[in-house]
Order: sequence, then structure tokens, then C-alpha cells
Amino acid sequence: VLEHPVFNLGPADRIPLGEGRRFNVEGGSLAVFRSRRGDIFVTDAGCPHKNGPLADGTIADGSIVCPLHACSFNLKSGNGAGHNCGTLKTYLARIDTDGSVIVGGQ
Repeated sequence: VLEHPVFNLGPADRIPLGEGRRFNVEGGSLAVFRSRRGDIFVTDAGCPHKNGPLADGTIADGSIVCPLHACSFNLKSGNGAGHNCGTLKTYLARIDTDGSVIVGGQ
């Protein structure tokens, strides 16, 4: 999805704690999740199984649960748990000193 090395997706506080949001970026869509502790995770927006809208899924124990078929993926590694849906693409993300979500880079 990411053709450019870094994207600034704006203020992290636009994403409520414990929820996800979909962002359209050049080259595709990303799902951005903010854990209840405020950690940021970024994945492809669609589930690798049936392209379910992951930003609408449930965050639980460091994983996202797809709303279409209830399979879960680790938000750090993208690995699936207990299913054969494949691996979810994840991206490096952080919150910068201004409170913006930065995706990509090193």
C-alpha cells in the first residue's frame, strides 16, 4: 500500500482509545488502531481472508478481530491466531511530538 516512505495521518486523538479508523492514502487504505493504553498500530484496511473492514473490528489483547468472520490477527506481527486466513500486512507507526500519527519510516 505505501508507495511513499512516510505518511502523517493527523492527530492521534481523532481515534478513540480502543478503536480503529480507516484512512485512505496514496496507493490504498490503512486501518489505524489506538489501544486503550494509547499505542498506535497500522495494518492494511482489509482482512486478508475476505477483505473485511478491519477498522470496524474489535481490539482485544493486542489483536484485531475481523467483523466479518471473527478471525483475529496480532496487531504487531500481523500473524493470524487459530485460522488459515494468512498474515495481515502491518506498518511501522508512531505518535510524533505534535501528537500526530506517523506511518512508515524507520
